[in-house]
Amino acid sequence: MAILTRIEAKIKDWEQARTAVRRWQESGLRVVFTNGCFDILHYGHIHYLASARDLGDRLVIGLNSATSVRRLKGEHRPINDEQTRQTLLAALEFVDAVVVFEEDTPLALIQTLLPDVLVKGGDWQVADIVGSKVVLSKGGEVRSLPYIEGYSTTAIEEKIRSW
Repeated sequence: MAILTRIEAKIKDWEQARTAVRRWQESGLRVVFTNGCFDILHYGHIHYLASARDLGDRLVIGLNSATSVRRLKGEHRPINDEQTRQTLLAALEFVDAVVVFEEDTPLALIQTLLPDVLVKGGDWQVADIVGSKVVLSKGGEVRSLPYIEGYSTTAIEEKIRSW
């Protein structure tokens, strides 16, 4: 199978993702879920996503749609279009699925996928992580991973604009 075909196969709609997660879980695999805008992929993202994947056997990323990013971050965002953001994430070897969601939060997607582990960056308290009650109620785990200082899409954007 061509590399681009393998990458594109990781980009899933909600039903495809639900089916994949159930299949993995039925095989005894631990599914980790995280979400974000991932607008300009940087070292902080890679470190965070690799650490998230280390918590299980499969990593599913909920990706904010372009419309959702605009609502959350402002009209100047996203910088990268939805297809670019999906493809960059799917190209990472430790990512198993990328699913776009239109809402401002991934709650409905988390309720659909029911991952074993829910992860966010260290700037989130476990109790404040959207979907934590859903995952914990089914015996799952919720983790807040350390934030890597000095790396953010906002900082990169500001640096570019200052030139």
